[in-house]
Amino acid sequence: MSGHTENSVEVDANIDAVWRLTNELERWPVLFTEYAEVEIVEHDGPRWRFRLTMHPDPQGNVWSWLSERTLDEARHRVTARRIEPGWFESMDITWTYEDLGNRTRMTWVQDFSMRADSPFDDVAMTERINRNTAIQIAHVRDEVERLAAPPVPSMGRHFAPVETP
Repeated sequence: MSGHTENSVEVDANIDAVWRLTNELERWPVLFTEYAEVEIVEHDGPRWRFRLTMHPDPQGNVWSWLSERTLDEARHRVTARRIEPGWFESMDITWTYEDLGNRTRMTWVQDFSMRADSPFDDVAMTERINRNTAIQIAHVRDEVERLAAPPVPSMGRHFAPVETP
């Protein structure tokens, strides 16, 4: 048996901005609420190896793992996998970006299987991933929209001083 999740969100920003902002790994601690740190381990063309470290969980555990992402900018598609899978037997992730004009549909697909000694089976982990992904994808959307928004024009100092009698 294995787990599978698929979650999408529409972002009020063009595909180039969404692609750029979500693939700047150094930005992930801002885009995601769960990540405390991202360490780039290796970068070779479209392939990135990096270590993700989460904020401590309620029990004080700090989870960290090595992942690899390969960017296909021409197709607006990212494939990723955990190199250090932890409780997972395997974890493969695909991000796709669909151009909707001034908006972008971003979809995350996760295919995984849990180790036999994991505290969660595939069904329980599917529920956990879907619950957390709803939070994370909404936060990513909100942050990307904030970062991609055009600056508000300044009113400047074009006011005449108010004279008081």
